[in-house]
Amino acid sequence: QVQLVESGGGLVQPGGSLRLSCAASGSIFSISSMSWYRQAPGKQRELVAVTFGRGNTSYADSAKGRFTIARDNAKNTVYLQMNSLQPEDTAVYYCNSILRIASIRPWRSYWGQGTQVTVSS
Repeated sequence: QVQLVESGGGLVQPGGSLRLSCAASGSIFSISSMSWYRQAPGKQRELVAVTFGRGNTSYADSAKGRFTIARDNAKNTVYLQMNSLQPEDTAVYYCNSILRIASIRPWRSYWGQGTQVTVSS
């Protein structure tokens, strides 16, 4: 069984920073990608940033220049450093990973439970 556990959310003032962490655990054979999504009230879940096995990354336009995604392959952990946070960044942030539990098993998508980020003065 695979689990993704996020941490690091909270309340921060506009212009502040937060660092989110997501650790994947369980019977993991290989990880293809690890990503951060977010969902604000009344809105659809959207991709914030993704990192692939070879270190390639991609960001939503809203995250470019402010957020940095990083991955520790040894720990199966992904981080999201968020700087210059604004009220519009308020959302539940979810970790996602595309991985497989054995070489003969298919790639599957797994989600964490989410962590709340609130940007407010």
